[in-house]
Amino acid sequence: MLCCLCDLLQLLAALAAVLLLLVAVIAHVTARKMPNLHRHEAEKFFVGNNGEKKPFPSIHDRPEKDLSVVVPAYNEEARLPVMMDEAMQFLEKRQKQRSSFKYEVIIVDDGSSDKTTQVALNYSKKYGSDKVRVLTLVKNRGKGGAVRMGVLVSRGKIILMADADGATKFADLENVEAGLNSLKPWPDNLAIACGSRAHLEKESIANRSMFRTVLMYGFHFLVWFLCVRGVRDTQCGFKLFSREAAARTFTALHVDRWL
Repeated sequence: MLCCLCDLLQLLAALAAVLLLLVAVIAHVTARKMPNLHRHEAEKFFVGNNGEKKPFPSIHDRPEKDLSVVVPAYNEEARLPVMMDEAMQFLEKRQKQRSSFKYEVIIVDDGSSDKTTQVALNYSKKYGSDKVRVLTLVKNRGKGGAVRMGVLVSRGKIILMADADGATKFADLENVEAGLNSLKPWPDNLAIACGSRAHLEKESIANRSMFRTVLMYGFHFLVWFLCVRGVRDTQCGFKLFSREAAARTFTALHVDRWL
């Protein structure tokens, strides 16, 4: 029995290794020789409070906000409201407690075929286009490309990437802020703090099959062994960047489909 279990674990570890290799090959094949910074004309503007089109700013401009939140969204008309309600409640509460706090949320519709843009624009109308802006991409770029396009028009001193599915509680922003501050003094103002869903691991394992659980651990081990050792959850879509780190990272991103 023990031998069979060991054989199974070895097989699953091998499958995880093959999967990681396949991901690496796909990323290499789809990578561009030069970063894709091209924007269609329609992607250069957002809808203002009076329905007029206004030009987006640039990441290279002086920051005007304390925090920018970039939300990549692809066919998220159903899940986006849940995430946005939670995020706006948190941000509005912080602004009431600290009147000097200024923020913006940039929802990037990654070429959705549903009503993601309309849902996002409802929040822009409710809170004003200075707080919520919608960037609708002409065609789907992939998560990496969507986040890049949102970051490049951000006005924040620090920039948060947050998934539209609400997998991470928005209040965890305080934890990644603390992590970012713990890195000070930032060399060349470059710093990144990554969120983690590790505290949800036991719950997620309870809902997974043994096969998927072993694959998950195999993938995590290979990422730790081959790539990144200082970050526990590299796949968490909740990351906080200093403005300089975001500009340097996303202007050099060669792969649009992955992040």
